[in-house]
Amino acid sequence: MNILYTAEALASGDGRNGRGLSSDGKLDVALAVPKEMGGSGNGTNPEQLFAAGYAACFHSALRIVAKTAGADTTGSTVGAQVSMGRTEGGAFGLSVKLSISLPEVAHHEATVLAQEAHLVCPYSNAVRDNIDVEIVIA
Repeated sequence: MNILYTAEALASGDGRNGRGLSSDGKLDVALAVPKEMGGSGNGTNPEQLFAAGYAACFHSALRIVAKTAGADTTGSTVGAQVSMGRTEGGAFGLSVKLSISLPEVAHHEATVLAQEAHLVCPYSNAVRDNIDVEIVIA
């Protein structure tokens, strides 16, 4: 792989209860276990960070494939829900639901564009065959 960019961050504390800091200082967040998992909820968590990153990355990929196809991305959005739970084997695992809105594009065409974006998005490529990803067209 020809590296174009490398992000660097450090987690301190006890991982899920601590601090997350990027090497350039632009990201500096308190980390906390969500209330739903018995924590304080007084900070963000890895799943929220992953959801924001995946949504942004997928939206970028979607806009690129839509532009190539001549589709209008005005008002488009991508939402990501990242869920954590136990797998059948008892380990912790993740699943993702991506909600795609392309208000200026017909539903069928939006579905095709979202599937194409799923093939080129770096996050999608990273999790493929590892995490269940559901794509929903709003």
